[in-house]
Amino acid sequence: MKIFLNENVWDKALERIEYIFDEFDEVIVSFSGGKDSTAIFNLALMVAKKKNRLPLKVLFLDQEAEWQNVVDYVRTVMNMKEVEPYWLQIPIKLFNATSMEKHWLNCWNPEDEENWMRPKEDISIKENVYSTDRFKKLFENFQKYHFSDYSCAFLGGVRAEESPNRRSGLTNAQTYKHITYGSINNIKLNHYTFYPLYDWNVSDIWKAIHYNKWSYCKVYDEFYRFGLQPHKMRISNLHHETAVDQLFYLHEIEPDTWNKLTARLQGINQSKHLSKKDMFSTDKLPYMFNSWEEYRNHLLKYLIIDEVVNKKFQVKFKDMAEKYDGMDREYELHKTQIISILANDYEFTKIDNFTSRPESVNFRKWKRGINVNWNRPDRDLRFIKLEDRGKEWT
Repeated sequence: MKIFLNENVWDKALERIEYIFDEFDEVIVSFSGGKDSTAIFNLALMVAKKKNRLPLKVLFLDQEAEWQNVVDYVRTVMNMKEVEPYWLQIPIKLFNATSMEKHWLNCWNPEDEENWMRPKEDISIKENVYSTDRFKKLFENFQKYHFSDYSCAFLGGVRAEESPNRRSGLTNAQTYKHITYGSINNIKLNHYTFYPLYDWNVSDIWKAIHYNKWSYCKVYDEFYRFGLQPHKMRISNLHHETAVDQLFYLHEIEPDTWNKLTARLQGINQSKHLSKKDMFSTDKLPYMFNSWEEYRNHLLKYLIIDEVVNKKFQVKFKDMAEKYDGMDREYELHKTQIISILANDYEFTKIDNFTSRPESVNFRKWKRGINVNWNRPDRDLRFIKLEDRGKEWT
């Protein structure tokens, strides 16, 4: 449930950022080049100037398969005199959601330099000294390597509006003192990540950008020209499971980037020859299958050919079958699993979003004997069969 206060998100964000600057020796903006990063960067820059904490440290993890417009915009930010840049162009291993055969992109692999999407920047950090080649662990290790003797806070642009998972994670538990809108990276070293814009919505972001005349990545203008809804305009590496939608526009917006990407990474080119509906549709069960579960099993058997990955999917699906046994509308569970297979969602981002939906949470509570009175039983309780609901639920 949302609780509205007699305050505005602009003032609260600045208040939060000032508090973080007062609490921590080092503050670093985690920057992606996207709209939310643009807002948190500019607000942090305002606070850093006010508190005489310039230059502002800014981290960009370059995943090689980036929009050229993003790279151009990041270059502008990183070369500002008020910025101390940490542009990471280091060998890391990223999951590839576009191919069932080549599951990984080994970014900036020195043995594959002739095939890189583009040359490295003069100002970038080029050697991986962080004892990991995986995305999630890298930020914690970055703080530990550079700031082990200091309390340190990342500022990120994650917002609760973007998914139920994020809303739950940013509002339900204390991270640091009274703050819930963050995560702990290393409690012994006093290293954290905070999201001061967690209660902003997308219109707040764009109002701040335009009202303050902040520069931003121009890919968004192209998305608008193509008629994308604002919540579907994503700036991310181009092969991530949550950004595959953007591949349908890349070859028109940035044809040079498209050509480089198709040469660099297997599986990309299929999106030019298939529509989004062809690749990810679960609107109609194919006629040769009797159920969505049967269709899911067929796709898992024949599409996920890597034995290790296939086994991971099997274990996940078995666990979900136990947790959601007896649910109503079981086909929604199987459809989500199908989309996860089609997107090669090895890290189960789409499934995690399903499990965080109110109707999923309520079903699991019901199975544990916990009754919760919700205002929208037609929506929030729809995975619980009508005959199983108690009087207080109806």
